[in-house]
Amino acid sequence: MNTYRYITTLLLAFCSFNLSASQQTHELLPKFFEKQKTANHYSFAVHPLHNPTRLYKVFNPLVQYLNKNTPNAVFNLEASRDYPTYDKKLSNEQPDFALPNPYQTVEAMKHGYKVFGKMGDDANFRGIILVRKDSHIKNFEDLQNQKISYPAPTALAATMMPQYYIFENAPEVFKSTESVYVGSQESSIMNVLHKKTIAGATWPPPWELLVRQNPEIADELKVIWQTHSLPNNGLVAHKRVPEKLVRHVQNLLTNLHKTEEGKKILKGMYLSKFEKADATTYKSVSNFITNFTQQIRDPKEP
Repeated sequence: MNTYRYITTLLLAFCSFNLSASQQTHELLPKFFEKQKTANHYSFAVHPLHNPTRLYKVFNPLVQYLNKNTPNAVFNLEASRDYPTYDKKLSNEQPDFALPNPYQTVEAMKHGYKVFGKMGDDANFRGIILVRKDSHIKNFEDLQNQKISYPAPTALAATMMPQYYIFENAPEVFKSTESVYVGSQESSIMNVLHKKTIAGATWPPPWELLVRQNPEIADELKVIWQTHSLPNNGLVAHKRVPEKLVRHVQNLLTNLHKTEEGKKILKGMYLSKFEKADATTYKSVSNFITNFTQQIRDPKEP
């Protein structure tokens, strides 16, 4: 009897082990599903002309418009916390599509990107220099040995163009000033407002937006100087993106101003339209950068 029970116990244990092993083996086998067609994802990286929160609010409607009107593709808006981060993304060829400033557009062409469009309203792509209304600043000489705030070393309209403008008009005064790079357009303006710098540089869209949101700022600050203009921010696509898709996006964006929905999106961006463009569009930018580098500094270095 004891032998019978012992054998029975062994048989039950063996069956239990095999059942468990069978179940475990089954669970470890790969599970196959019917292959489903999925859309391709493409990043759309906008340079930090606003802080990330504001940038998302302004540009997400544009990206959603692309998604709605592009079959078999999904676009994802990508923000960057500052200019160095964005510059690194472009040099590493990470974004599929990008909207860089003109200097970054020229640099992007060295890293596998092709220009297919740009923002319109070139007259708005200029630098402006702000001071407090109650300050003593009246002419360039009043900037002698003073601090001036700028968003970032590679911000073309808001940094390089104002720096070159001051240098052209008063080279020795410019050399005596201290350039303070504060990370964003809004910070450059707020540094002047709170008297951390005697003057601050930016460009019209961020200034006009901030004044609209906070009208009291216009009571404290004023634009004292403005530079000439250059071609506005570019639209680029990396060479890995199918040409057919690039042309589709180009067509959607350059016709955006012809629809009511598009006009609403553009209004939120303080822009009238997008335009077709190519590498030759930014020749004047390349010339400016050459002169700036020779007389002021390497744009990549403070």
